[in-house]
Amino acid sequence: MCSWTPVSRWKTALGMERPMAHPFLSDAWFDAVEALRDEAPAAPEEVADIAVNMVVTGGPDGDRELHFAQGRFDRGLVEGAPTTVTVPHRVARSMLVDLDPNAAITAFMGGEIRIEGDITRLMELQTSAGALMAPNPEHLAFIGRLRELTR
Repeated sequence: MCSWTPVSRWKTALGMERPMAHPFLSDAWFDAVEALRDEAPAAPEEVADIAVNMVVTGGPDGDRELHFAQGRFDRGLVEGAPTTVTVPHRVARSMLVDLDPNAAITAFMGGEIRIEGDITRLMELQTSAGALMAPNPEHLAFIGRLRELTR
């Protein structure tokens, strides 16, 4: 008799273990990302006190609510966050996983991104984004692990 056991890793043709990839923003993806939290490098000080809510629309699992606070993204909305950004799923993935700032600019200029609340907090995050968009080697390694978990 054979029994099936779910695993979160798979082997490549060379026998190396690789993490299983999950759809971006799915519950399984968040669970896998949360398992890496202790390995995440510290967020730049410039973004540590910024809180922004984000609603990601049009994903495979429907709309998802998340937030950026204390230098990281997580599930759900933060009570009292002064700004909420609504963004399409494909743009959120390009911004958060691929670190493509042009995706956000193009979507904003095309009217695909909606901003509610205090836009100055979002501008502070954008001003500090240089630290996030030009990551050091430690951040690049962590982003590589995040990309391995994402499909």
